[in-house]
Amino acid sequence: MADDTSIFIGASRKPDDSYQRAEELLLRYGNRHGLITGATGTGKTVSLQVLAEGFSNAGVPVFCADIKGDLSGIAMMGEAKDFLVKRAEQVKLDPYQFQEFPVIFWDLFGEQGHPIRATISEMGPLLMSRLMNLTEAQEGVMNIAFRIADEEGLLLLDLKDLQSLLANIAERADELSARYGNVTKPSVGAIQRTLLVLESQGAANFFGEPALRIADLMRTTRDGRGAVSVLAADKLMMNPRLYATFLLWLMSELFEELPEVGDLERPKLVFFFDEAHLLFEDAPKVLIDRVEQVVRLIRSKGVGVYFVTQNPLDIPEKVLAQLGNRVQHALRAYTPREQQAVRTAAETFRPNPDFDCATAITQLATGEALVSMLEDKGVPAMVQRTLIRPPSSRLGPITPDERRKIIAESPVAGQYDQVVDRESAFEILQKKTKEAQDAEAQAQQQNSGGSRWTIPGFDDVLGTSGRRSSNRQTVAEAAIKSVVRSVGSSVGRAIVRGILGSLARGR
Repeated sequence: MADDTSIFIGASRKPDDSYQRAEELLLRYGNRHGLITGATGTGKTVSLQVLAEGFSNAGVPVFCADIKGDLSGIAMMGEAKDFLVKRAEQVKLDPYQFQEFPVIFWDLFGEQGHPIRATISEMGPLLMSRLMNLTEAQEGVMNIAFRIADEEGLLLLDLKDLQSLLANIAERADELSARYGNVTKPSVGAIQRTLLVLESQGAANFFGEPALRIADLMRTTRDGRGAVSVLAADKLMMNPRLYATFLLWLMSELFEELPEVGDLERPKLVFFFDEAHLLFEDAPKVLIDRVEQVVRLIRSKGVGVYFVTQNPLDIPEKVLAQLGNRVQHALRAYTPREQQAVRTAAETFRPNPDFDCATAITQLATGEALVSMLEDKGVPAMVQRTLIRPPSSRLGPITPDERRKIIAESPVAGQYDQVVDRESAFEILQKKTKEAQDAEAQAQQQNSGGSRWTIPGFDDVLGTSGRRSSNRQTVAEAAIKSVVRSVGSSVGRAIVRGILGSLARGR
């Protein structure tokens, strides 16, 4: 049975379906990453919940996304239901104790948890281009925009900062093209339109300050348990590209901010990436290379990354090779691609002579999985057909009232609720534009000289230099002469001659 050096996952079965042994994840290999796969309804979320509970009890903070709302039950104490008690007996979990776990709820939209924000600068041009699905040319403009922001001291915090910077770039397109290469107004306009789409999808809530502090994801309680940060992602999944980009940004931030610690007795943080296929769908090679690099190197920062997805084919081979701890739930094999997925999953395990792995994957019951964890010296264990243990917390979602109570009592309550809008690119560029307009208006006023004669119905008689504008005055004189020809009385002629004389003296 698990102790303070391991997490109890379940019990493997012999060929006659009798109890064989406890299957455990060794905490010292918890940062070697992992994979939880299986078709919908086969028990992936419960496996994630069991691992999250185990890490929390071991003092390891956890971050995970709650796609359907079911994972929120980890915040409440479980109940002794018949099928749970039966499973506990089957895996020899004695005593089967129920408990609630220290949970912090987060939500990019600030509705079902504390708001999570990041600045545009923190996201960087690569992730912003990925989020906006930009073309190569548009991505080049985005890189130039970030370069200009750095050189000119323009903070990019929220969407309006980026929008104002792009407007400024469009005005200076000719100048910037000479310095950085082709900057076209159509490319800038396309990016601006994409930003409007992002804004309408709610992404504006994510960009800004106060930005998320990584330390708030790595909290522990006074009794030594790790906090479980649960991201409410049901609404977020309506914009899956934002979801995937956010989680990639979070992994990158962890990689960049945390110090090197090498291999520890237990991880400093475990990160569960549910619906992991969204990260790699239609992703450019440079982004996949970035993910592979982060996954390969972040374990030396004490962080374990666990991908949760339906199909092992969703994960690129280079990334898949980094995932040492495996939980494989049932897969369906009706189509050629599904059959290929089964073969791929089977080939990633260390074979067990007691059964055919590919056949077993299609026959697993709900809550049953093929499990292979890293053993001593980091060697994958022989794959075992395993019954997953029941969770200690609630199986299923919590109520809205329970969620509100947990949010109100959270250790970060009030820290992220109010948006902070300090001076950044938007305000600076607005100020520069106003100063330029004021300077131009003042210059025109200084150059305009003294009083000017005007004739009702015509433009100014004098130009900005104070001299007569020959074209406009010629037109005026022609009009007046036309009036002279039409005026019959001597008094009328005298008035018109007086006007013409005044104009002549003004030359």
